[in-house]
Amino acid sequence: MAEPRVPGSEPDDHLELPCGKTLDPHEIDLGMREYACSCGETHAVVTDVHPPSRFFPESFVVVLQELVETDDEFDEFGTPHLLGVTMEEFPEAVVTHDASDDGAVGYSMLWVTDFDARRLHEIVVELVVELMEHAISHAEDDAAITEFEEQMLEFDVSEFVEQYRRQREFESEHDRAL
Repeated sequence: MAEPRVPGSEPDDHLELPCGKTLDPHEIDLGMREYACSCGETHAVVTDVHPPSRFFPESFVVVLQELVETDDEFDEFGTPHLLGVTMEEFPEAVVTHDASDDGAVGYSMLWVTDFDARRLHEIVVELVVELMEHAISHAEDDAAITEFEEQMLEFDVSEFVEQYRRQREFESEHDRAL
């Protein structure tokens, strides 16, 4: 006789983490940003339902969504793209789980990183700044390029992340977009 189970879930449907330990994706809830692993480290957790405003202010997300054209199944630039760029840069440090057939979890995609949530936040910001630098380098306006480069010299990624995380109250269930 078959064992009862949640549709879409497999009994041994575990995700191997970058540290080598495994994780049952059903342990992840939508409010989680970090997973305290049995390896002793804390891994960042991101799901496709986390908005890109987890990393950037809403006003900046709107600009990204207006400027970045996507050529995939997503309607606009978002969290999957941010994690995709991160995976390209750190392929050994990010694992993914496709849960699109698992109605028990509340998300379709899960990413778990070898970094904690704060370090992941810094990496995402650094990578978007690099993308912006690449894009502006193709501009015809030398003054715009110079102005952007000057602004980036003053931009401190760690300080931005610290202030943004403090304003967003990431440790509280009352987290709101800025």
